[in-house]
Amino acid sequence: MNWDDVRIFLAVARAGQILGAARRLQLNHATVSRRVAALEEALRAKLFRRLTTGSELTPAGIRFLEIAERMEADMIAARSAVAGEGEEVSGTVRIGAPDGFGVAFLARRLGELTAQHRELTIQLVPVPLSFSLSRREADIAITVERPTEGRLVAGKLVDYTLGLFASRAYADQYGLPQSPADLPRHTLIGYVPDLIVSPSLDYAAEFSPEWRSSFAISSALGQAEAVRAGAGIGILHTFIARSMPELLPVDVVAPIRRAYWLVYHESVRPLRRVQAVADFIAGAVERERSLFA
Repeated sequence: MNWDDVRIFLAVARAGQILGAARRLQLNHATVSRRVAALEEALRAKLFRRLTTGSELTPAGIRFLEIAERMEADMIAARSAVAGEGEEVSGTVRIGAPDGFGVAFLARRLGELTAQHRELTIQLVPVPLSFSLSRREADIAITVERPTEGRLVAGKLVDYTLGLFASRAYADQYGLPQSPADLPRHTLIGYVPDLIVSPSLDYAAEFSPEWRSSFAISSALGQAEAVRAGAGIGILHTFIARSMPELLPVDVVAPIRRAYWLVYHESVRPLRRVQAVADFIAGAVERERSLFA
């Protein structure tokens, strides 16, 4: 069995189509098709169903995917071992993170890591929608729930809170609610319900069963900016709101608690660059844990 054929199989399985895999691998479409066919012949099994929308794994392909990912993990570990521990951390690591954590916390701190490792490139992708580590859309993900499926390594980073906030200008003009029952009478700023990536982020009803957003924004930072501009009362990350002196807490409802998790695929565990970035993020959060309290 040719490892290059296995590598191409993994790319097609993750892209869901031969054309997408060919682009990612920078190979000719016909070459990818030919190598997949060669692997199927070697295994004497059909690995993909060709559909008009792409390529779907067969039951045999699903079974082989697990084997191929273990082979990939062994290959990564072997390369890492041969490269040696004394070499400079180098290469590219892509981090997918919610914009609140990614932009408000990570973006201003990751420069310290690239200054330490000049051959390391960081790609920070603040994502409002979900993405796949198994398909290598990111090397490291910051999530708001611990994943329960897939060959993923997950560690809890920190708990954080969300609470109600308004600007001083809004409070001066409209006053602040004195009880939860007053909230529906105010202009409320919230999220776009059908764009949330996790049920745990659908939390408006925990603040008011009658919550109705007059202004909905899919970005946590966008919501904070709208509240800061005096557009209304919003549910904000406490660690973000604290950095905005124009904001006042609205204490009619207690803050709620959520958590951030650091996650990566098991196959990239041996990569020094991934471990260096994961360790840096965990260390930065630990040093500033009080920020999230």
